[in-house]
Amino acid sequence: MTFADLGLSPEVLKAVDDSGYTTPTPIQEKAIPYVLMGRDVLGTAQTGTGKTASFTLPMIDILASGHTKARMPRSLILEPTRELAAQVSENFEQYGKYSKLSMALLIGGVSFSDQEAKLDRGVDVLIATPGRLLDHFERGKVLLNGVKTLVIDEADRMMDMGFIPDVERIVSLMPPLRQTLFFSATMSKDMRKLADKFLMNPKEVKVEAPSMAASTVVQGLIHVMKREKRPAIRQMLKGEGVKNSFIFCNRKKDVDILLGSLTKHGFNAGGLHGDMSQSHRMETLAKFKSGEISHLVCSDVAARGIDVSNVSHVFNFDVPTHAEDYVHRIGRTGRAGQEGNAFTLTNKGDEKYLAAIYKTIGKEIPKIELEGMEDIAAEGVDIDSRAKRQPKSRNARDGSSRRAPNPTREARPARGPRPTRDTKPVRETKPETQVEAVAAAPVAVEPVVEVKPQATDRNAKPKKTQRPRRSRYNRDDDDNPVLGLGENVPAFFKIEMRKSVEK
Repeated sequence: MTFADLGLSPEVLKAVDDSGYTTPTPIQEKAIPYVLMGRDVLGTAQTGTGKTASFTLPMIDILASGHTKARMPRSLILEPTRELAAQVSENFEQYGKYSKLSMALLIGGVSFSDQEAKLDRGVDVLIATPGRLLDHFERGKVLLNGVKTLVIDEADRMMDMGFIPDVERIVSLMPPLRQTLFFSATMSKDMRKLADKFLMNPKEVKVEAPSMAASTVVQGLIHVMKREKRPAIRQMLKGEGVKNSFIFCNRKKDVDILLGSLTKHGFNAGGLHGDMSQSHRMETLAKFKSGEISHLVCSDVAARGIDVSNVSHVFNFDVPTHAEDYVHRIGRTGRAGQEGNAFTLTNKGDEKYLAAIYKTIGKEIPKIELEGMEDIAAEGVDIDSRAKRQPKSRNARDGSSRRAPNPTREARPARGPRPTRDTKPVRETKPETQVEAVAAAPVAVEPVVEVKPQATDRNAKPKKTQRPRRSRYNRDDDDNPVLGLGENVPAFFKIEMRKSVEK
């Protein structure tokens, strides 16, 4: 079967032909016809099988007719990471170069003003991460009531990263009559319950058993001590068949440490993890794709969906704590039917993680021996001895390492011994003042006369003593008689009154 048999338009077929693809992958062959019919699709396929093209190609044909409105995108594609969102936008530009479709990419680490300018003009396709999309919505810069096609890509990864509440909120802002495409590399019971919330009578498309590793990848397991990991990874990178590689670590701190070790020993390597700025991440990934960087030391942020052709090796510096991440990591190599190699370094304590991986992929990883283990062990001992000679951290249990005194800080006066419970601090004596001297003088004490209590009735109520009533006219409560004017009689009192004339 060819792409022409799937019902795609001539513009899309021409763009696909320019990209060098002639035969669709199984997931593309099964999903594209149902997407063109307007059905909801539940797609499950292992990583590296072409899931992105299975929804981008038919969406270009669906969006060919219609007009855009300001701040109201016609379709939405949700991705868990910035790298995946950027890669999907590249695929749209690649496959839609003969179609007049506008697109906007909403990811973190990029200026809001540039993204808002595109939204104001109106877009046909909006590709976004959940967090940045909600930021624009709360600012009133984007409306989702005009979305007709919704794509939730790498849904299992969104669940692992805790984005499902944001996705549910975003879906609630959309019209109920829409087409929803739900794609995931794995399909657990929780994922199926989530799909039932978003999809309506979906057509399920399953290419291969969930969580099965690609058969084109040669796997190997190498047992080393923890201190021997860095020498071992450098020894493997010197192999003849290693052209370029992904090197995965579980922690961002280990990414920086391993990158410094490889750079110190002359390896052409770069780093990629979530704490890096977006511009630095995109620049590093572009250099790795172009071949300017041969080895990419990264965290699981690069384990999903990043399509780099002709990657010869994948190295797991740490055994992943989630079994599904192992499938995605090794899926960076052996893509599009090509052969690849994936090797994992393991040490004591990884047994439960390996057991989960064996259960997921349905088989055990073959154990291999690494050449030059004597030199690797000797270098590991040297690394361990150097680590022991380094000063201990402030949080050492023995408390021997403390912060060095600051010479610029003034010395504090020595404190005296702290008082215990049995002893009280002694206050300094001060010269007695006149009042204190008087208070300290001996006072004559009158003899105390013992008064026998009188027998009283327990049930008798105490008598209330009446207080003398105060006069509100005489506040001094003075009962003395009021005196007259005395000699100071006013003159008008002495005026003689005229007698009235009798009638």
